Amino acid sequence: MIKFDIKDKTLASVGKKKIEWAGESMQVLSLIKDRFEKEKPLRDINIGACLHVTAETANLMLALQAGGANLALCACNPLSTQDDVASSLVFDYEIPTFAIKGEDNKVYYQHINAVLDTHPQITMDDGGDLISLLHTKRKEQIKEVIGSNEETTTGIIRLKAMEKEKALKIPVMAINYSDTKHMFDNRYGTGQSTIDGIMRATNILLAGKTFVVCGYGWCGRGLASRARGMGAHVVVTEVDPVKALEAVMDGYEVMKIGDAAKIGNIFVTVTGDKHVISIDHILQMRDGAILANAGHFNVEIAIEKLEKISVKKRQLRPFVEEYSIKVQKSTMKKIYVLGEGRLINLVAAEGHPAEVMDMSFANQALACEWLVKHRGKLSPKVYRLPQKIDTDIARLKLEALGVKIDKLTKEQENYLNNWQEGT
Repeated sequence: MIKFDIKDKTLASVGKKKIEWAGESMQVLSLIKDRFEKEKPLRDINIGACLHVTAETANLMLALQAGGANLALCACNPLSTQDDVASSLVFDYEIPTFAIKGEDNKVYYQHINAVLDTHPQITMDDGGDLISLLHTKRKEQIKEVIGSNEETTTGIIRLKAMEKEKALKIPVMAINYSDTKHMFDNRYGTGQSTIDGIMRATNILLAGKTFVVCGYGWCGRGLASRARGMGAHVVVTEVDPVKALEAVMDGYEVMKIGDAAKIGNIFVTVTGDKHVISIDHILQMRDGAILANAGHFNVEIAIEKLEKISVKKRQLRPFVEEYSIKVQKSTMKKIYVLGEGRLINLVAAEGHPAEVMDMSFANQALACEWLVKHRGKLSPKVYRLPQKIDTDIARLKLEALGVKIDKLTKEQENYLNNWQEGT
């Protein structure tokens, strides 16, 4: 019997249906799975994955399994696991899975260690916790690893820091660098799923509210556009002059977070950095302000400091906690934090739609194949997948959508490659 640690084995039948439903919208990954089934490019390769345990991730696992890989999966966030999916992975597909929604920090790391106990030759990460543990407390296993994949912005920030300090000892494929990942997953996926999480947690009306988006990267762009589409007045805060200027040109009001704190109703962080919303910002907020995070780790909002100054804390709804702060001797202010400050789109909702995760996980699957093909030839650094793979994924997605595009004529190709022909 395979090893596992999940919440409830009786949830498997529900999880299997969710996996099948998501699979219907993941046509590119399905095509890759079909090819993997025939060619077995990952035969007998041990893959250890630390990802959000969702129905979409399950379909990635099935594609890798079809390719001949031996798998082990754990959660990359304590609150993002879909327990029914975890159960189905174990009992329907015999994939060792270690994930329980709401697991504490101790169990979280026990699960990551359980994956590393399988001695993976390829690791897959979302946030960098598995690769960090590999480089600190499990160093003896580094020599067994062909390479790793990193899914998200936050993880790549950590990996680039490791690379700069020459602490990175294995090659890593930065999945987030692929256009078919960040331009779609980050923008359309995060934009929609974050709004979904906020709505499910609170059931509030967004129309007419001042909605503050902290960070205007691809995730912030997507979130701002969806919030505006729901009728909110969107304010953007940024530290990057170019991104701030882009937000202005996109029609948003841009200001410092200290100024936005005084007027906002809803605040969402999407930066990947620490204490973007500080306790000083929180103290300036209106009574009833709602705070949420769509970044990977729960560090973007200074929740630990909010805990210390709060007179009272209570849970009003699932994933909604009310903090009461004394403003003056007889005056109280209430601040609402969603999902413990963890990524709200997976805590209170189901994460990104399968259609966009189709492309993200196509990159993951093909990155595993690429690492195996280039085994022993790569230096320990952060890599982007070849542009051709990115383009092929986009082409397959268009075909799945029934969209046809033009091709350059020979004359057009020659013109683009000829510097002599001008006016």
